[in-house]
Amino acid sequence: MPSFDTVCEADLVEVKNAVDNTAKEIGTRFDFKGTSAAIELKDKDITLIGDSDFQLQQIDDILRNKLAKRNVDVRFLDKGDVQKMGGDKVKQVVNVRNGIASEDAKKIQRIIKDSKLKVQAAIQGESVRVTGAKRDDLQAAMALIRKDIPDLPLSFDNFRD
Repeated sequence: MPSFDTVCEADLVEVKNAVDNTAKEIGTRFDFKGTSAAIELKDKDITLIGDSDFQLQQIDDILRNKLAKRNVDVRFLDKGDVQKMGGDKVKQVVNVRNGIASEDAKKIQRIIKDSKLKVQAAIQGESVRVTGAKRDDLQAAMALIRKDIPDLPLSFDNFRD
């Protein structure tokens, strides 16, 4: 029976490369000379460090630009709150989203069930498997998911015939 998996996974290698390029640009830009501007990647958390909120925004803009050049959707980024560090420094933790949250998975399942397509959706961990009898129905389900859930950077893997 034909099926596919709906997943939400960022290419972590490209994210790491974008963070490295951002750190390199911070080191060479004149407006960051003599400041505490920095960016770090640990697991799936990117930490932005700067002297002010404005500087954090500049670092974030550079990071988003580098991610866009590497074809990584910026919707994978979940910005945290700006936190005060010692002295006049501030930091912000940006989480790289991986996997579909349970409420989003239930929303996808509900959309497919309400669509009256002849397909079934099953939540499997951090992905949603959609199965159906016909390939055309599965492609219609993909189009429906893309249209109804624009805020998640979803991709479709494991398409089996």
